[in-house]
Amino acid sequence: LLFSLEWVSPDFAFPGGSMKIEFAPLNIPLARRIQTAAVLQWVFSFLLLAQCCVGVFLLLMLRSYWLIVAFYVLWLYLDWDTPQTGGRRCHWVRNWTVWKFFKDYFPIHLIKTTSLDPKHNYLFGFHPHGVLVAGAFGNFCTGYTGFSELFPGLTPYLHILPIWFRCPFFREYIMCVGLVSASKRSVSHVLSCKGGGNVAIIVIGGAEEALDAHPGSLTLSIVKRKGFIKVALKHGAHLVPVFSFGENELFQQVANPKGSLLRSIQERLQKMMGFALPLFHARGIFQYSFGLIPYRKPIHTVVGKPIIVVQNPNPTVEEIEQLHHMYLEELRRLFEEHKEKYGIPEHDKLLFI
Repeated sequence: LLFSLEWVSPDFAFPGGSMKIEFAPLNIPLARRIQTAAVLQWVFSFLLLAQCCVGVFLLLMLRSYWLIVAFYVLWLYLDWDTPQTGGRRCHWVRNWTVWKFFKDYFPIHLIKTTSLDPKHNYLFGFHPHGVLVAGAFGNFCTGYTGFSELFPGLTPYLHILPIWFRCPFFREYIMCVGLVSASKRSVSHVLSCKGGGNVAIIVIGGAEEALDAHPGSLTLSIVKRKGFIKVALKHGAHLVPVFSFGENELFQQVANPKGSLLRSIQERLQKMMGFALPLFHARGIFQYSFGLIPYRKPIHTVVGKPIIVVQNPNPTVEEIEQLHHMYLEELRRLFEEHKEKYGIPEHDKLLFI
C-alpha cells in the first residue's frame, strides 16, 4: 500500500464503457506517497478498524483465549466511564509522525482570529461536518497544526458518538488521541473544570449534516440544535464558532436530495443506528478516478471570536433562544468575513436548516 502506479499513462477506458481511469504518474515525490499512506490508514481506522477490533475480540473468545478475554472484560467494567470523564489521552500517540504526513496531505491549517483566555472553559461549535470530519481530527486530535501554540493553556476534547467507545480495543486507541464521548455527562465534565483551560469541540450538525456534505454545499443543520447552547449556559462556557473551509470538498457523494428514495433510506438508518451512511467516493491509491481516499484539497479551519456566556444553571427557553440566535449571527459573520480568502464566491451564503 506504500507504493503507487508511478507512471504517466493516457486515460484507460473500459471496453464499451465511458468510465476512464487516470493513473498516478511515476515521478511523485516520496513524501507525497507517504502522505497518501498516512491518509489511507486514517480512512481505514475511521471506516473499518472498529469492526476489526470487535472481530479480534470474538476470535479470542472462539479460540479459547479466555484468560485474555476475562482480563479485558474486567478492564472494561472498571474503565467503562472513562470516555465520559475526560478520556485518557496519550501525547505520544497524538504526536506520531504519521499525523504530520496526514496533515500535509490536504494540507490542514488552523487559523486563529483572536486570543482565548485559558482561565475560561470554551465550547467550540465545529462546522460543517463533512463526510469524515478530517479538519476536526487533524486540528484537535494531533499535535501538528499548532493548537497548543495558538491557544496556550487550553486542552481540546473532540466529542464523538458514544457507540464507538463500546468497541473493545478500538476505544483505547481513539481515547489516546483525545476523543471523548458526546454524551451530556461527558460534555458537562469537560466544561465543569474549575480554573478553566478546557475546550469541548462538538460537531454541531452531526450525522444529519453528513448527508448534505457535497462539494460546494453550505447547508448546516443547526436550527433545531440547541442542546449545546443549554449546556454552555449551565456551565458558563464561552461559545466559539469554528468554520472549516474545504471540509465538504474532500469527497463526492451520490446524489441524495431531500425526498429521494436514497435519502429516505439514509435518514431511516440514521435514526435506527445513530450515525449516517453517506455513499461517498473520491480517489484511489494508484489512480485519481475512484476510491475512498479523499481528494488533496486544502482545509482552513478558522476559530472565531468567543461569545461571552454568563453561567445560568436553569436557563429559560427564551434565554436559550436568544443565545442561539447570537451564535448563528456570529457564525454567519465569521463565514462572511473569511469566505473569499478560501475560494468561496461572494454571492454564496450559508443556509441554516
